[in-house]
Amino acid sequence: MASAPNPGPSATTAVLASVAALGIWRLLAVAAPHLAALALMYETETDFGSRLSFALAWGILNFFWITLLRRPALSGALSLTMVVVLVLLSRLKHDVVQMTVNFIDLMMIDRDTVAFLFTIFPNLRWSVILAGLVTLPLMYALWWLDPFRIRRLPALACKLACLAALVGYSLYHPDEAWRGYYDDGYLSKFFRSGVSSVSDFMQYGFMESAASTNERLNMPLVDACHPAGRRPNIVMIHDESSFDIRAAQGIKVPQGYGSHFKSWDGKQRTFLAESNGGPSWFTEYNVLAGLSSRSFGRFAYFVTRIASSRVERGLPLALRRCGYDTLSLYPAYGGFMGARSFQMTTGIERFLDSKDLGAKDVEPDSFFYDKALQLMGQQPPNKPLFTFIYLGANHFPWETRFRPDLLPNWRGPGNVPSIDEYLRRQAMSAEQYKAFVAALKKTFPGEPFLIVRYGDHQPEFAPAVLEPGLDEGAIGKKLDAYDPRLYATYYAIDAVNFEPVKSDAVMDTIDGPYLPLVIQEAAGIPLDPSFAEQKEIMLRCKGIFFGCKDGAEARRLNRLLIDAGMIRGL
Repeated sequence: MASAPNPGPSATTAVLASVAALGIWRLLAVAAPHLAALALMYETETDFGSRLSFALAWGILNFFWITLLRRPALSGALSLTMVVVLVLLSRLKHDVVQMTVNFIDLMMIDRDTVAFLFTIFPNLRWSVILAGLVTLPLMYALWWLDPFRIRRLPALACKLACLAALVGYSLYHPDEAWRGYYDDGYLSKFFRSGVSSVSDFMQYGFMESAASTNERLNMPLVDACHPAGRRPNIVMIHDESSFDIRAAQGIKVPQGYGSHFKSWDGKQRTFLAESNGGPSWFTEYNVLAGLSSRSFGRFAYFVTRIASSRVERGLPLALRRCGYDTLSLYPAYGGFMGARSFQMTTGIERFLDSKDLGAKDVEPDSFFYDKALQLMGQQPPNKPLFTFIYLGANHFPWETRFRPDLLPNWRGPGNVPSIDEYLRRQAMSAEQYKAFVAALKKTFPGEPFLIVRYGDHQPEFAPAVLEPGLDEGAIGKKLDAYDPRLYATYYAIDAVNFEPVKSDAVMDTIDGPYLPLVIQEAAGIPLDPSFAEQKEIMLRCKGIFFGCKDGAEARRLNRLLIDAGMIRGL
């Protein structure tokens, strides 16, 4: 009897043989990044829409790298690395400004921005170096282990299909702006914000303005400024992250706290910033250009870069037309957020950044005051000077004690350590400001000075102490609605050998873009046509600018400035 025929190896045996031939580690090298991404998706994305967007974004990244490299293991690892870096950066940004990273932030990345982060986070440099030392050998190993080669054309087609699906979904169901304040959905919000940003740019460009107007502004003439009386030297001081923390209940403050926020007349006035927690350049745009960063919508985060060489209107230019020299002392590298280019566009003639000033690290306020006094001493007689002093000592983080040698006898009033450190730095600022004013009186006897200070925004912890009963979503909605409670700081006017001019523009509460107008009025400087028009808006709207008539007044002024040639290319 013949024996039964040998059926050959089973399908299971064949699969196992294939796995053995390839090696389990090589297959794991391909699968591991996708499994890790799946876990990350369920950890960071909270609903079906965000998870769908995550999956499509993951497909875009993977097929992009496969199109370039043809190796799925290395492509998956590179994609996962990018996603992890995005998550870490989003959490860092959220810790600072209560918002996660979006697509527009790509335009913020430059050498000076990175240098600024390394300055305020000294350990970050070593973390990056260590990550590089670990990642590069791993990438080489994956290049060698990957057994698969995928054709480029199918990979490109899959990438385009994922991109088309993501764009379609984002247009059909756009992400709500207030969700940017949630500390989740990092990858989905990043990619969907790219679709929204392109859509907004196609709709109104970088900056919102009225479609047209029959009104016209006269161009200001260089020799048309004839102030009555002697022109004071003007000092504008950017008081980093400073506000009256007594607005929060339950915070203990040292004795005498609050006098720093008062003006020469004993009044305490409110400055409504347009940012909370971190982006000082929003306020920098407000107080130099005299305009609203909110006009830039989703593009506001790089407002100073966009405005460079495009917005030729502002306080320094107005003062130069009245015979002033203009000087700025800046605590970071001049390329950070395009600060040097932007400030010079608004009329700053001499811009000195941290390198020019010889700053070695984050410096106390006294460092910049001393430099300002030296530079003021070089000013020709009878030539008034505008000096913009940009301070940075009270910048986050407050978990570490800044310059323990300063205020050695300080005793915290008994709050959490970060708030006590914040109060300590405010006390340092107040003490060093008093010393600066005393030095002005001693060094320049008889010289008139108008000094205007403002808090550029509240510190990043402020929303939590101002609204302790709200979660981050509720706080995000308040921030998105520009609740004044979360944007209120202070502005103060002081004078040396000068009596500030009384004006109805010096209101108890003003929006940030009105500060240049307040300064000119207090100094007795005649307003050019654009600021005269803005004063009429200020009086009509009772100190509110962008929020007046749902932004209509701001859009109208933008259109007038565009038609007058002061704004172009936006």
